[in-house]
Amino acid sequence: MYSILVVDDEVRIRSIIKKYAEFEGHTVTEAGDGMEAVRLCRSNEFDIIIMDIMMPELDGFSACREIRKFSQTPIIMLSARGEEYDKINGFSLGIDDYVVKPFSPKELMLRIDAVLKRTTRKPSGPADTKNQIVEIGGGGLRVDFTARIVYIDGKRVDMSPKEYDLLFYLIKNKNIALSREKLLTEVWGYDFFGDARTLDTHIKLLRKSLGKYASYIVTLRGVGYRFEEDHGEI
Repeated sequence: MYSILVVDDEVRIRSIIKKYAEFEGHTVTEAGDGMEAVRLCRSNEFDIIIMDIMMPELDGFSACREIRKFSQTPIIMLSARGEEYDKINGFSLGIDDYVVKPFSPKELMLRIDAVLKRTTRKPSGPADTKNQIVEIGGGGLRVDFTARIVYIDGKRVDMSPKEYDLLFYLIKNKNIALSREKLLTEVWGYDFFGDARTLDTHIKLLRKSLGKYASYIVTLRGVGYRFEEDHGEI
């Protein structure tokens, strides 16, 4: 059983989600706008949040930004639009999945299960990185696996949880060609349920976060990606 917070200004949407969620044994708390969602998250613990983007008082993106200041509760965004900008903006804020309206309530339940399963497992890799700090590019890119901190030229870089997971897995498997399917399986979970383009969107975000070290993530056409420590001139 999960404790779910459903945030949407449309009563009908909240009612539909609540009906299906409670049928599967979950408990549901409702909020009609972003400000109410933030207040509820400050005083309650939820397993997952289902959040609409377009809402009065405080939109979904702004509410997510506020919630991420004090909580890493998984968030699934709902939107009537499917533009790449909205997805990139959402993922950069740390959301875990993105669902476009109109959606199937049954599919949403499956996505909830998939998100919660993969957020409770850590991506695996052949290298033991416990208590390990890796310096790349002559030390310009410094990765602390234990503390989950990344420094670029001595400056700490803030990334979304999934960006950290993806970067860590790529570095653990540096110089190895990794298929898109392999990355989705290991970083998102064996039961990944969603758009495979999610990986490409996160690679784009990760490259932006890495700045001049973005060239270390090499695209393998028709295959996937590879992290090459000695790739390109910095």
